[in-house]
Amino acid sequence: MIDVDELIALTVALVGAPSENPGGTEAEAVGVLEKACQKAGFTVSTQEVAPGRPNLVATLPGGDGPGLMFLGHSDVVPAGPGWSGDPYRARVVDGTILGRGSTDMKGGLAAVVAAMSALSRSGAILSGPVTLVCTVDEEEHGAGVRDFVRRPSGEYLGCVVAEPTGLTVVRGCRGASYIEVDITGRAAHSGRPDDGASAIYAAAAIVDLIRADHVAMVGSAQGLLGSGTWNVGTIAGGQGISVVAPMASLGIDRRLMPDEDAHDIAAWLRTRIHDAGIDTGGIGVEVKVTMEMPGFETPADHRLVTTAVDTMSAIGAPTTVGGWTAACDGGFISRDKGIPAIVFGPGEINTQAHQPDEMVRIADLRTAATAYALMAQDLLG
Repeated sequence: MIDVDELIALTVALVGAPSENPGGTEAEAVGVLEKACQKAGFTVSTQEVAPGRPNLVATLPGGDGPGLMFLGHSDVVPAGPGWSGDPYRARVVDGTILGRGSTDMKGGLAAVVAAMSALSRSGAILSGPVTLVCTVDEEEHGAGVRDFVRRPSGEYLGCVVAEPTGLTVVRGCRGASYIEVDITGRAAHSGRPDDGASAIYAAAAIVDLIRADHVAMVGSAQGLLGSGTWNVGTIAGGQGISVVAPMASLGIDRRLMPDEDAHDIAAWLRTRIHDAGIDTGGIGVEVKVTMEMPGFETPADHRLVTTAVDTMSAIGAPTTVGGWTAACDGGFISRDKGIPAIVFGPGEINTQAHQPDEMVRIADLRTAATAYALMAQDLLG
């Protein structure tokens, strides 16, 4: 029941609708997806998160029981340089589809639509609905999924995030957060530096605190997801070489364990800075969270996990179960909706996504679509 030609055509069409983020240009890609879902006979609605940035919800109706949710996003990272051709003119080459977003994650979206279409054509009797949720802004600040979880959405026994995992079953993801630290000092002539208070020296001391905590966390890592991590990604400051720096700033990435909250971590960092005496002698420090994506961990024996594994085995594509160091929208679904989640999709996050000549194998798209349809039939049969 999987129509491979339709699967390829939809992936190509989605790639051909550029939706770079930053840019806020998801509407064209969502329009392509909406037309495909309407043609397949699904119930389709859109909600505008911001001007020109709509979420999409497409549903294959079933019975009155809990449904199965599939989750994806319409935005892609900027194409950047280094491509062998136009990144938004998808090419079918040697059994692959090449173009920006083919792996992350327009191929996954097309596979979900193909699976839902196959279920519809087969006349399968389902105890609950199968729903595709496609959000905007996943690659930046998660505005789409934040909007979605604030709305009523019915009851679901599980959520499959169709992000590229190489068709391995990811049952847990760390979350992510951005923390900005702004430091103010007191300017002085560099010939008499002790007359001032260097914001750069204070920033260096804060970096040392962060690095020490990172080493301690990694040293005690355990379990599926290991530990949280720190990374100071940006640093800026100073007025001039001959001036004691009156300001500095740090841009920090803190990866989160499923039970961690970024605001609690920011408060901990403020306390550590104060206890270390960094914010004295003319130094002021402000710590704020500018982005947070929660993590999640679904038990290994949950039916959503075991069904995914059993399905892949049944179709002759045995898989493994693991965790992910990346973050995704599934954490919001798990935390805010209470819906168990896995990440399971075609394409490779590390070797194919976010780079020139991004590509996805057509065979993997077909396998994903087949697995999605059979999982829905099993879970809702």
